[in-house]
Amino acid sequence: MSDKPDFPQGSSRWRDRARIAHQTVRANPTGAAVLKVIIGALGAVVVAIGILLIPLPGPGWLIVIGGLAIWAIEFVWARHLLQFTKDKVRGWTEWVTRQSLLVRLLIGLAGLVFVAAVLITTLRYSLGINVVSQAWGYVSAR
Repeated sequence: MSDKPDFPQGSSRWRDRARIAHQTVRANPTGAAVLKVIIGALGAVVVAIGILLIPLPGPGWLIVIGGLAIWAIEFVWARHLLQFTKDKVRGWTEWVTRQSLLVRLLIGLAGLVFVAAVLITTLRYSLGINVVSQAWGYVSAR
C-alpha cells in the first residue's frame, strides 16, 4: 500500500483542478513537507474544536469527522480511520432502521434525554443557571 493518497476520478472541474494542484505541490519535496504541516495543523484545529463541542448539543462529532477528512487528504492512517468510522456509522444506521418502531422511539428518547442532561449540566456549571429549580419554581407557582 502506498503512503500517498490517490484521488478518485471526479467529474467535477474544480475537483480535477484541486487534484492537479495537490499533485503539483506534492511533486516538490519542500512543497510536500509544507503541505503535510498545513494539512496536519488545519486538521488538528478542526478536530480540537470538534472535541471541545462533543459534550454540547450540536455537531461536535460531525466536526471531528470533518477534521479527520481534512487529515485524510494527506495521511493514510486518517483515511483508514475515516473509512472505519463511515463503516461503523453505516452499520449502526442499518441496524436502527431494521428495528421496530418502538425500539427506534426508545433510541431517540434516550438520545434526547442525554442531550437534555448535557444541556442542563452545561448551563448549571458553565453559566450558573439552575434550569431544574427555575422550571420547578415556574410549575409550582402556576
